[in-house]
Amino acid sequence: MTDGFPVSAPTATDRLAATVARVTELAGKLSVPSAEVFDIARLSEASGVPADVVRALLAGRPAGEPDLQTRFLQRFDLLRRTRLKPNGRRYTQQEIADGAGMSRQQAGALINGDRRPTMEHCDAIQRFFRVHAGFLTAEDPEALAGALQRTEQELLQRLTELDRAKAPALPDGTGRETDRLERLLQDHGVRGIAWRAAQLPTDQHRDKVTEWLDMLLESVKRPES
Repeated sequence: MTDGFPVSAPTATDRLAATVARVTELAGKLSVPSAEVFDIARLSEASGVPADVVRALLAGRPAGEPDLQTRFLQRFDLLRRTRLKPNGRRYTQQEIADGAGMSRQQAGALINGDRRPTMEHCDAIQRFFRVHAGFLTAEDPEALAGALQRTEQELLQRLTELDRAKAPALPDGTGRETDRLERLLQDHGVRGIAWRAAQLPTDQHRDKVTEWLDMLLESVKRPES
């Protein structure tokens, strides 16, 4: 709280908007078509968010938010349709049950929506299908932002490789070479912080960010005892 004004934490929608802006900027630098980085089907499969919801969220439109049970069923169904066995077939209920350490009856009840999942169920299913933690439970904007952040990292790597190809790093006289990747990541991160700060609604909020940064800088500068 600053001068009596509570500072609200960024919402999942805010974080998604910031991620979309950063990915858009990187794609522009690389001349990557928007349709490639914001491919609806790919992002839906990566995030578990239905394609129509992905499209609405990317356009900045509210898409509603399903309850946890509905979200779980949507994403569990997507996993079963898209994460297939090496022979291209779906995993059976028995195979999912065995891999997730539950009975076939439990697996069937979860798939059919007859039983509410626990966090242990979600963790076990996520491990079985080899998807990241939270895949089955994260809110739609958060899940989509996570998928786009992985795209962001890929674009950063491509931009780094392009930067190195255009201007190879030169020795600095001591046998070391300039770490262009570190500089690129730092620059991108600094602009990301500035972009987030610019979205805050009042000067009081921005002053609070400055205060936090000053405190962080002071702690970093403080010599070790």
